[in-house]
Amino acid sequence: MSTRRKRVVRKKRRQKTPIFKLILIIIFGVGIYFTYSVIVEIYTTFELKAQLAKVEEELQNIKDENTYLIAQKAKLEDPDYVQSYARGNYMLTKDGEEIFYLPAIEDK
Repeated sequence: MSTRRKRVVRKKRRQKTPIFKLILIIIFGVGIYFTYSVIVEIYTTFELKAQLAKVEEELQNIKDENTYLIAQKAKLEDPDYVQSYARGNYMLTKDGEEIFYLPAIEDK
């Protein structure tokens, strides 16, 4: 190859190099964008899983409380239980009964 031909080839390579660099920069930028998007999605997934666990725990607590309240409702529908509860907690008496307060026994 002649020197003149070599110069022409070098000149063409130099002209192609900026386009190649631009394409590489664009590909690199797109790669960074997709990597960032994946990281954000993973972070969001972990946050949602933590929130789901918290809500499921709250739901279980509410279900337990609901079960307790249903049992209390059933007890309060029984007249004997209501009478016993009122006599024990509010010191209510039947006609002719008296309440005696006894001193507490102290352990020595």
